[in-house]
Amino acid sequence: MSKTETETRSEDPENEDRLEISRRRVLGTVGAAGAAGLVIGAAGGVGISAATSDGASSSGSPALTTVGSTEVMFHGKHQAGITTPLQSRGHLVAFDLVPGAGRKEAAALLRRWSATAGALMAGEPSTDDTGIALDAGPSSLTVTFGFGRTFFDRTGLTARRPTQLDPLPAFSSDALDPKRSEGDLWVQIGADDALVAFHALRALQKDAAGAARVRWQMNGFNRSAGATARPMTARNLMGQVDGTGNPKPSDPDFDRRIFVQQGAPGAQDWMAGGSYAVVRRIRMLLDDWERLPLDKQEKVIGRRKADGAPLTGGTETTELDLDRIGPDGKAVIPDNAHSRISAPEQNGGAAMLRRPFSFHDGIGPDGTPDAGLLFVCWQADPLRGFVPVQRKLDRGDALSPFIRHESSGLFAVPGGAAKGEYVGQRLLES
Repeated sequence: MSKTETETRSEDPENEDRLEISRRRVLGTVGAAGAAGLVIGAAGGVGISAATSDGASSSGSPALTTVGSTEVMFHGKHQAGITTPLQSRGHLVAFDLVPGAGRKEAAALLRRWSATAGALMAGEPSTDDTGIALDAGPSSLTVTFGFGRTFFDRTGLTARRPTQLDPLPAFSSDALDPKRSEGDLWVQIGADDALVAFHALRALQKDAAGAARVRWQMNGFNRSAGATARPMTARNLMGQVDGTGNPKPSDPDFDRRIFVQQGAPGAQDWMAGGSYAVVRRIRMLLDDWERLPLDKQEKVIGRRKADGAPLTGGTETTELDLDRIGPDGKAVIPDNAHSRISAPEQNGGAAMLRRPFSFHDGIGPDGTPDAGLLFVCWQADPLRGFVPVQRKLDRGDALSPFIRHESSGLFAVPGGAAKGEYVGQRLLES
């Protein structure tokens, strides 16, 4: 420690505390390997700055000691948590405005939430910080905010409610619990550290006091960063590689499919740069699924379980050969296989960006696990993305007997906030 720092600390106790917090944050963020921080940008896709060689594993993926140092930018054209790589921990939570709260209270809440999210995503303490994540770095924390259909009624903004928020149609496979569906406001939290994710959840809940109360809340997880030798598509609790056919930011039409374009016909101007999130809690009937032999599981999905490749051959990223006929005279990928029915070419090009978390909420008295998928998908228009695909799946997906849709929500997620702004400001102050 330099003489100057020693003298400053002894003369200013408050500065001493600030220096101590700063040093702990640096130690927790950089880790034992002394790696440089990673930064993920929210504007126009995802950018990751490389770690130093000390912080990278021989496979090229970040070493575990660098996980805490990864920072996602809060400000940008789009909100974080849409194109951000999947994190290992997540919370989904919906709020309803309290009786008597309206547009003014909603604006004040979004201002508080944006300030808190910006600080926490940068690895800084929030107002009235609880210290839960004091020793950790930002750990890829993202906080994403959205508005449900009823939000516009509560705030007197029905004239500015997008038609894309019209209620989703009913599906025959739905067994929806209204108490765990929809909501005025929706928040998605993701992080690569469980304490960092919980810290954000707790901070936002405290910020909401007096303006909004929790309607429902769900916890999710994915595989942890560094758990595999190389970055891989996530697996769900059925053991299937899940997300292979996702649109990619490098696709020429990615932005048009996923984000609302400025000046698009029928689009609300305040939604420019935003997206629509469909959220579904999908219970997996794992006991029934796990009784199926491997070859039958693969025919249900239309892909090999080991590597996610189509049954028609190749690798995970090989295109499905939907016309190939096997020696038995039947399609190699069955007509009711999940991958066939959900393929964009089978749905008029309908596409959505799937970004789910798995969940496990305990084991029932009969030994049945309450587990499955917190399905979250993103698109510029759910009536052109989620709805046509789900309608087709609803009519004959081989996977349907092994899943149950238990809750649902549709939310308008506005574009990102510029510095000095809060999320939703273009709507609430227009």
